[in-house]
Amino acid sequence: MNAVLQISGSAILAIIPALLWIKIFRSQIHESRRLLLYTFFIGATAVFPILFYKYLWQYFPWINAFHYTEGFQADVIGLSHFVSIPVSVVFTFFIVGFIEEAMKNFAVRVVDDRSTTRNIDDAITMSIVAALGFSFTENIMYFHAIWIQQGMENLLMPFIFRSVFSTFAHIMFSAIFGYYYGISFFAKEYLIANKRTIYWPKKIQAWFGIQKEEIFSISKWVEGFLIAATLHAIYNIFLEMNWTFFLVPFLGIGFFWVNHLLKQKENQKNLGYLVDYTAEEKKESLQSSSQEI
Repeated sequence: MNAVLQISGSAILAIIPALLWIKIFRSQIHESRRLLLYTFFIGATAVFPILFYKYLWQYFPWINAFHYTEGFQADVIGLSHFVSIPVSVVFTFFIVGFIEEAMKNFAVRVVDDRSTTRNIDDAITMSIVAALGFSFTENIMYFHAIWIQQGMENLLMPFIFRSVFSTFAHIMFSAIFGYYYGISFFAKEYLIANKRTIYWPKKIQAWFGIQKEEIFSISKWVEGFLIAATLHAIYNIFLEMNWTFFLVPFLGIGFFWVNHLLKQKENQKNLGYLVDYTAEEKKESLQSSSQEI
């Protein structure tokens, strides 16, 4: 009975920041509640493959990527004792950032298709909601562990910190990734609209046997993924090194960056660079424009 109470209580605590952040971004969210709930659920379950991966370590130690970072514990990066960071910490949290951002984007890919993702705004929105779902499950585990190990009376500060900082950090990383993923998703339309300003060497297309919109799509996805994973790693390194005084400016800059991307998206959309089609309009546009690339 006590275990059920702890899990239920942790889930209640974890859902509060998710609901509050959804309320904050409500003006940017135009999808149906059913789609939002589905995206949130898939994002929440995206944590479990990571847990299963960790579970397998006890049977297959060689698949533990973090095991290979232990050899770098004696190596440090920095110019002084104050800014010295063990190389093992850097490698470890880059791995964490890559895995978590990949799983959150995988959750978006499960949900989206050519009918639900109509524009860049949809890609950003679904990325944010998937991140909230991921953070929800992660917060349950954190709150439950603290409740068991330290008691319910010690939950207040972790609850505030994870509600404000950790949850928003997940939102920030996914929103940035979502922007680039959206451009990747609409690569063909983007190239059609920007055909006079974007050029690709013919030899690259010939070597790989793929069209320039495919090259562009992959490059934008990789760009967004690397930025999000790197920011995620930096955030975790700040926490690991107890450099919490960096968090406010770090997340503050991230907040303005996300706003900049949203405004940039709107500017491009208004200029006709990023279209806002219904599924049928989009299909007709691609058929009529395919010869322009």
